[in-house]
Amino acid sequence: MVDRRDIIGCFALVLVLAAALFAQGKSDNADFDIHAHYTKYEYRIAMRDGVHLFTSVYLPKDSSKTYPFLIGRTPYSIGPYGVDHARNQLGPSPDFDKAGYIFVFQDVRGRYMSEGVFVEENPHLENKKANQVDESTDLYDTIDWLLKNVPNNNGKAGIWGISYGGFYAASSMIDTHPALKAASPQAPMIDLFLGDDAYHGGAFMLSANFDFYSSFVPQKNPQLPSKNHVDFDFGTTDSFDFYLKAGQLSNLRTLLKGDTSLWDDQIRHDTYDDYWQIRNLAPHFKSIHCAVLTVGGWFDAEDLQGPLTEFRAIEKNAPGTPNTLVMGPWVHGGWYRLNGERLGHADFASDTGDYYRKNILFPFFEQYLKGNGDARLPKAYVFETGTNAWRQYSAWPPSNARLKTLYFHANGSLSFDAPGAEASAFDEYVSDPAKPVPFVNYPALDVPQEYMVSDQRFAASRPDVLVYETAVLQEDVTIAGPVSPRLFVSTTGTDSDFDVKLIDVYPTDYPEPKEAEDAAARPRMDVRPPHFTLGDYQQLVRGEPFRGKFRHSFEKPEPFSPGKVENVDFTMPDVNHTFRRGHRIMVQVQSSWFPLTDRNPQTFVNIPNAKPSDFVKATERVYHTAGQASGVQVQVLEAERQQPSK
Repeated sequence: MVDRRDIIGCFALVLVLAAALFAQGKSDNADFDIHAHYTKYEYRIAMRDGVHLFTSVYLPKDSSKTYPFLIGRTPYSIGPYGVDHARNQLGPSPDFDKAGYIFVFQDVRGRYMSEGVFVEENPHLENKKANQVDESTDLYDTIDWLLKNVPNNNGKAGIWGISYGGFYAASSMIDTHPALKAASPQAPMIDLFLGDDAYHGGAFMLSANFDFYSSFVPQKNPQLPSKNHVDFDFGTTDSFDFYLKAGQLSNLRTLLKGDTSLWDDQIRHDTYDDYWQIRNLAPHFKSIHCAVLTVGGWFDAEDLQGPLTEFRAIEKNAPGTPNTLVMGPWVHGGWYRLNGERLGHADFASDTGDYYRKNILFPFFEQYLKGNGDARLPKAYVFETGTNAWRQYSAWPPSNARLKTLYFHANGSLSFDAPGAEASAFDEYVSDPAKPVPFVNYPALDVPQEYMVSDQRFAASRPDVLVYETAVLQEDVTIAGPVSPRLFVSTTGTDSDFDVKLIDVYPTDYPEPKEAEDAAARPRMDVRPPHFTLGDYQQLVRGEPFRGKFRHSFEKPEPFSPGKVENVDFTMPDVNHTFRRGHRIMVQVQSSWFPLTDRNPQTFVNIPNAKPSDFVKATERVYHTAGQASGVQVQVLEAERQQPSK
């Protein structure tokens, strides 16, 4: 959703860069005079149903050769409007502006200067009738018009976009127009309920969605962006206090102003019902006839799952399609203009953003839209954190990855050895919805992207968090692929969340980084508690919630029987991380992660309508015996590996 900091939109571009520049640093962007090299035109292009979509076109002034179209479609405004007002950058990187493309930007239906009705994550229609429309027909009609009406085009087109723009790139490339030769959906929303912005593991992503829908509302169109936008006033600097005092979800609606229909849809549909299922793009990726470069970030707090889902769906449904997955050590959209050298306390030791833009993204579009060279892209081009190296693989997960399980043991130990006779059969804790476990240990109003690598020592010390840890590693352990908790649990309630975190524990004597003494020079999201040290730092590698009532089905939730031992198995997004020799691997288990997710009342009720009396304490047990061996299944690389990319 959908992060309002989508990269294509004008005001949204400012928002994401303002946040992410602090998180990962700014890359070099040499001055380039757009007005001197491009002429801007604005059109209202008619779709097959008569709706006109507002479109701006930047045409190179050098008419001695032809150029391909590079298209971006967005719900966040394609401003600045007016032919005399140009963007500061047109392509996914400055290299595109200098190389010469016909850049096309379009307000999607029902947003800003385009006509029509906006539909959240507009479903793709199979077997359309004459005048039925979806995003694929809108792009098809747009390309048709461009080919006939914009001079000096070479007959080829590409599309790209990030976040909601990534969704439009993905949904628009289905039933591919013959001229569409390349598409790069980046952080695309593919299934909002199953792992993208709305729900993770059936738990509602509270803070991000309330923050988003406080400003993203239906519009009367056509209309220009408001000059008087005012952010929601939380009345505090700490979202933990704000949401805890607000109480149950139903109370939050009264705090929103104006049309709340988009927020209401997210709350009302709290199971995987028809509303979500028809919006899932993955089944429709069988009619893709262009090269696809799917891009995502290992530390994307909004749409980490989308790129992985899209890549796998294309591999399954359109096996002949040139299909490459790129995953780097980035936050949401962090591969755009940012250097990606660090995030919070995690240091990636190189300018990963510039490497991607010059060696992966730009060669991809040059090859497929201009016939310039061979990008030589593998099936998976992924950054391996821990060793801080780019890897290239012919399959993802890599073919030499083997399934292994990190088993929980008594006394908080963790190992690849299955449990035998244990001193105790389970560990337990009391989960209290009135005192939920926070997801960061500092005040934050939004969802700081840094939380994806944040220090978990504060959580490890809580009595309502279970901690399992390996001995000091004698050799590197590289995990590449999905992370899948396999739990045996019981609860005294009738519903409970089980949040699982995979953590890299640094050695006690880990060297401290050289840093500026001036606190103002530190990234805003790099918030440090007093006397922070990297020795014993518990770096989050992957963490996800899971709402227990969905353990058998996301469509039909079921209550727990108090005290009955049951399986809770789920899969978290992939990682590509090496736990270095001398480090430890840790797993934490808890039953709240607030306000990243909403609170589970721990009674089997419709959570959006839960009453204060529905929120109760529950005792949670996690079992670790030979017959009930809880753990986390991972894919471990064997000794053979690809060489780092140069």
